[in-house]
Amino acid sequence: DLQTRLGRKKVTAKMLAELPAHIRAYDLLHDGREDLRALSYDARRARLAAWAEAQGAERLDLSAEIPFDDWPTLAAHREAQREEGEEGVMLKRRDAPYTGGRPVGPWWKWKRDPLVVDAVMMYAQRGHGKRSSFYSDYTFGAWEDDQLLPIGKAYSGFTDEELKKLDNWVRHNAVGRFGPVREVKKDLVLEVAFDAVHPSSRHKSGVALRFPRIHRIRWDKPAAEADTLTNVKALIEN
Repeated sequence: DLQTRLGRKKVTAKMLAELPAHIRAYDLLHDGREDLRALSYDARRARLAAWAEAQGAERLDLSAEIPFDDWPTLAAHREAQREEGEEGVMLKRRDAPYTGGRPVGPWWKWKRDPLVVDAVMMYAQRGHGKRSSFYSDYTFGAWEDDQLLPIGKAYSGFTDEELKKLDNWVRHNAVGRFGPVREVKKDLVLEVAFDAVHPSSRHKSGVALRFPRIHRIRWDKPAAEADTLTNVKALIEN
């Protein structure tokens, strides 16, 4: 819902009323007087709860804590998050201080398994940095009748060796050029993994994928057997 407000120079009063923003608080690192990062998560959480209650704000709440007795119970809860539109669960050590960066151990993001579709590469573009000499950014589509409609773009998920093969394929199968973009023959199937699919009025296909990445290159699969747009739309979560 908030996505419709992003990128706008002016958010109208109607949008503010229909799509109000709120704050969900996860941690408290400083309370205005004291640096709390050295405290344990339990201690910070208690201070956070007290702070939030004192605010009395209408659109401020705390992230929910999930009680569990064993891993199977938590695993079942993790999978059930798909129906709630959540990515998974975050595990945090209760005795750990808050540490900057990405330390291994105190926190663990246990994401649900990704969704997967077979799509057809439509366009390719050179990457950036060390990939600037390779065609590493791929736009892919799904079938609607006999037409391919783009459903997303991905530039990760493959190895350096696979990148070389993909780049070579693009160079030998380009059929059109639009500035830096190469249109390619609609022959190569990419197995694309992603976290969720949402309706989108900004795309001709009517869908947008969340965090798409290349899961597998289906050199073996005919493009005609790739997924249809109907299949993709069936994965939209209510």
